[in-house]
Amino acid sequence: MPQTEVTILRELLAAEPGHVSGEKLAKMLGVSRVAVWMQLRKLARQGFAFEAVRSRGYRLAGRPTGLHHAFLLAHLRKRPRLPAIVCLDCTDSTNSEAERRLAAGDPVPLVILAREQTQGRGRRGRVWHSPPNGNLYATFVFRPRLEPARLQDFTLWMGLNLCELVANFTKLTPGLKWPNDLHLDGRKAGGLLTEARVDADQVRDLVFGVGLNVNGRSADLPPGLQRTAISLADAVGAPLDLNRLAAALISRVLSAYAAFEDGSHRADFAGLWHRFDVLRGQPVTVTQGTRAVSGTAAGIDDEGSLLLRLPGGRTERFRAGEVTLSRDAAPAA
Repeated sequence: MPQTEVTILRELLAAEPGHVSGEKLAKMLGVSRVAVWMQLRKLARQGFAFEAVRSRGYRLAGRPTGLHHAFLLAHLRKRPRLPAIVCLDCTDSTNSEAERRLAAGDPVPLVILAREQTQGRGRRGRVWHSPPNGNLYATFVFRPRLEPARLQDFTLWMGLNLCELVANFTKLTPGLKWPNDLHLDGRKAGGLLTEARVDADQVRDLVFGVGLNVNGRSADLPPGLQRTAISLADAVGAPLDLNRLAAALISRVLSAYAAFEDGSHRADFAGLWHRFDVLRGQPVTVTQGTRAVSGTAAGIDDEGSLLLRLPGGRTERFRAGEVTLSRDAAPAA
């Protein structure tokens, strides 16, 4: 991907809603103004539109609806020391691609995005429906060098950050359904998948995947998902700027990871959980294998385990399990 594209798009974004002169762009790039014009024509074939005004220069008038690598990097212009960011047309799974790159010795941190997944991975071996219609499929790869016990609330922390990002970006009111689902109006809009390779006393590799329904339509989902899933665009009522959202997601995940690694996330964790917990006070059923336990969700403990208040008043903790809202679950006394 030519750095020229990133530079042009970065300058146009920084100048919005104004214009950037062709002369300025030519000087920055060390090329002629004709070469700048030719580069803009190339970008136009990729889905961009430009307004040219004599004596003022160029303005970004339209942008591609799909993920565009250079435009994504241009949106990240204010973030120092970016990790390597890979943008793929199609892959089986961004988490699987991360594992292959780790095995090949690629440096970390690393961010992998794809426009489509053919075998997107969810929790418990499920498939994450991943069509090429403007959603976000991303994986972040780290080597945290932390004790394995520290990871117990990692996914929850990242999910809370994803909720706040969506709330700020869209003005919607998302919530986190323990342990890893982003919900809007009771329907799933995103999911998280954390996978780690652990040595005896240290996490060696941490692979964190995010699937977010952005611009896909619920009507285009398989029939079995249309009632339970929703996209941000469906909830907002209009398509979102996918590249700006992808850049915001990358920036937020990197910042959230840094806070988790140094432990400073603890200052904000409880407040975010109180704000975005969609289960608290709700009758739920937790399923672990063949065992199903019903009660009232009562938040989480310091390790991120779900607290379930049983009908008799006793509280049980669950570090893992499948949670469903259950009208049949008896409320606690």
